[in-house]
Amino acid sequence: MNATQKNVVTLLATVAVAVALGFYAFVGDKTPTAPPPPPPEEPPALLGRQDAGTVAAEAPPPLVMAIALDTPRGKLALERQEEGWRITEPISSAADQPLVETLARELSVTKFKSILETAPTEEDLVRYGLQPPVATARIRLREGEASGPTTLTLQLGKDNTFDGSIYVRREGDPRVYQAHGALRLALFKGLDEWRDRLIFPVEERALLRVEIKVRDNRYTLERHASDQPWELTRPVTMPADTERVRELVSDLRARQALGFPDAALETRVREALKKPLAELAFVPTLGAPMRARVASLVVDGGPRVYALWEGHGEPMLAQVDSSLFNVIDLKPADLKTRQVLSLPSGSIDRIVIQPEGDVPPVLLQLAADAGQWEVVSPLPGRAKQFAVVSLLGALRKLEAQRVAEAHPKNLARYGLTPKSVSVTLLDPGGQQLARLWVGAPVTGMPQRLWAQGTSGDILEVDKASIDALPLSLEALMAQTSQGAAPGGG
Repeated sequence: MNATQKNVVTLLATVAVAVALGFYAFVGDKTPTAPPPPPPEEPPALLGRQDAGTVAAEAPPPLVMAIALDTPRGKLALERQEEGWRITEPISSAADQPLVETLARELSVTKFKSILETAPTEEDLVRYGLQPPVATARIRLREGEASGPTTLTLQLGKDNTFDGSIYVRREGDPRVYQAHGALRLALFKGLDEWRDRLIFPVEERALLRVEIKVRDNRYTLERHASDQPWELTRPVTMPADTERVRELVSDLRARQALGFPDAALETRVREALKKPLAELAFVPTLGAPMRARVASLVVDGGPRVYALWEGHGEPMLAQVDSSLFNVIDLKPADLKTRQVLSLPSGSIDRIVIQPEGDVPPVLLQLAADAGQWEVVSPLPGRAKQFAVVSLLGALRKLEAQRVAEAHPKNLARYGLTPKSVSVTLLDPGGQQLARLWVGAPVTGMPQRLWAQGTSGDILEVDKASIDALPLSLEALMAQTSQGAAPGGG
């Protein structure tokens, strides 16, 4: 056999061995492979059934109707009633609606973090703090909405110091679960934390009268309807700053109770309230009047302020911040409107304008038949309707920067003379409704002008706002038939 033949034989032998090995690998080992391990069981919802896989994933969360807690902070029962959530044990009181509603929602949608034990021993339960449990939460769901029992009890154990989670077990379910630590924070609260802390439940839009007495200061704010401006009727009568009244009522509503007196302290507080430092009364558009009394007393060596609210819902006695006195102890000057003119709507018939300079006044009148403004003098003609409407709108919005002097005696000192710029508004009978009188620049502040409006006080107004008013004949009179306004050349 020559060399070529030997190479061919060697090649064929190698191929035969490779084929044999491949065939053996394909058909030779028929040992069955083990099935893959089942996927880990997905943790169920806190309030879900034990056989969670049978519940439709798209099923809406159940509605929580009651929650009974037994935690290291004490026992507490919450119940959803027609008017909202209430505490029913250990006291009867309105609950903090957003706080409890958020808890109820979280309980109904939250899932456990993981399943730790499916068949725990007694030793395991002790290790997890579940024998006995550290706390329990008994939750009642609305009938017909739960996928399982309508009442479920969660047993809460120790904290996992590694990640802050908490060990949980459900009554009737042998498994031990791991839940997010937020569950502990949501449930472990004291009684006062669950209580409604809205001490002054008032809204400015729903009030017709506000009466406040703080020590020797007393004032009353009134209006005829909820869409009308406020007036100060005591100790003096004058238009009030509606925005300032809104701020006052808004500040009261935003105040939260700092705490609640225990039974022993409550007796002392109620005794102090017999001689209150402040009294507040509110008359709403609908419903009975509401009132509050405020007193201060020394507790644990320091002063505390308490308020008793009566008249809307149930009475509430709570500690409030002492800054309340600063908010309600207002003087007439604090409540005086910054509005320069108080203009009645729909009753203005004539406008008399004294422009700047030695020029005759401009008289505008509303034509009864056409409902349009006309220039009567010094040159009769049609007025620019947009200019007149803009003038009246700007006068209504004009606000004072500050009150310089109340009840002034020397008007000339402020540059207020018969030749000064003025705008007088008259009713159909010729009676003056309001007048804006503009004087000299404020000393040291040329961007402001002295002025007098409805109140009669000397006011400081923005010069740019006055300069923007259309007060000249040229600015108010429409073009003549020759195509130019009078004085336009």
